[in-house]
Amino acid sequence: MAATRAPLSSYQNPSSTPTLKSPPKPSYVAFEIKASTLRKKKKQNGIRCEIKSFENPHNWTIEPDTPFHVFHNSPEAQVAMASGSAVNKVKKVCLFYCAETKSLAQKVAAQSDAIELRSITWRKFDDGFPNIFIPNAHGIRGHHVAFLASFSSPSVIFEQLSVIYALPKLFISSFTLVLPFFPTGTSERMEDEGDVATAFTLARALSNIPISMGGPTSLVIYDIHALQERFYFGDNILPCFESGIPLLKSRLQQLPDSDNISIAFPDDGAWKRFHKQLQHFPTIVCAKVREGDQRIVRIKEGDARGRHVVIVDDLVQSGGTLIECQKVLAAHGAAKISAYVTHGIFPNRSWERFQRDNGGKPEHGLTYFWITDSCPLTVKDVMHNPPFEVLSLAGSIAATLQI
Repeated sequence: MAATRAPLSSYQNPSSTPTLKSPPKPSYVAFEIKASTLRKKKKQNGIRCEIKSFENPHNWTIEPDTPFHVFHNSPEAQVAMASGSAVNKVKKVCLFYCAETKSLAQKVAAQSDAIELRSITWRKFDDGFPNIFIPNAHGIRGHHVAFLASFSSPSVIFEQLSVIYALPKLFISSFTLVLPFFPTGTSERMEDEGDVATAFTLARALSNIPISMGGPTSLVIYDIHALQERFYFGDNILPCFESGIPLLKSRLQQLPDSDNISIAFPDDGAWKRFHKQLQHFPTIVCAKVREGDQRIVRIKEGDARGRHVVIVDDLVQSGGTLIECQKVLAAHGAAKISAYVTHGIFPNRSWERFQRDNGGKPEHGLTYFWITDSCPLTVKDVMHNPPFEVLSLAGSIAATLQI
């Protein structure tokens, strides 16, 4: 083991020679040790050291009972020290939620003892406008605070924005807004003069959240529809873009045919959005082509024959594109077809269009349809209805709150 330097006061010498005073400036002696791990009682670890050489140019002596300390600089010791430091730096978070996200908030809080649920009293005046109360507002002073939002419809956005604007002004240490689904993300550009890009409108509203004592608000969004939308946000907010794809990859590894999975993207937009996260799977890219007055889905590249093909996209509404993609993949010999979207919106109960494949008949339906719980109202509808399975964002959200 390499020579190690340590302060004089760190050595214990078996000699009984009286102690000598050290110089006024710190001085060191060098020694070489051979260390081995010693297992003590109650599963505690110790280190036994054997001194191989000892350099003492000043001929100092040390009192027999002087404590002996070893300063270990091995990679293992550094990892242990870092782990201990990380434990000490766990951020305690007060998590508020709206009515729709209560179930998800409870799952998030169950992930960590560092997350404490706090409720809000949501009421309305007779004229329909919100009458909101934050209990024990003084009790969150100096705390890290987060709010789990769901902008499922325009009718709930105003009441939640009222809370979102109020919390940072209660002298909190920091504020994090978790908005799993950014609902106006598909309206991100203008095609004709007069079009209103409501994605920009909502981004501006969130960019004006008051600054807390810790600085700008952190905004957590999952699989935003267009990555360029990050530039719609102003300097008073810090967007953090996360993805539900790791949940999908973990679920795919659990399948009995996990070695026969291919990923299909319904269009070039989905490929650009997700292909880097799924690059280890064989890929199929579909595209819409115009035939007369119709736009028909065709396979642009890739081979579906004999494969369990999983169609991946960021969101689904009516589901028409996914169904057309399913049909063309089945026609090209796919053995099974499943689907994944981070955000299952399904207006007007359009999820009912998706049926199970009835024992390996991909032309009739899907083996699995995975969604996350980013849209809580959908989760209530599709729960326990095959082929749907819900992959919860709770663990990912809990981890993100520690950033």
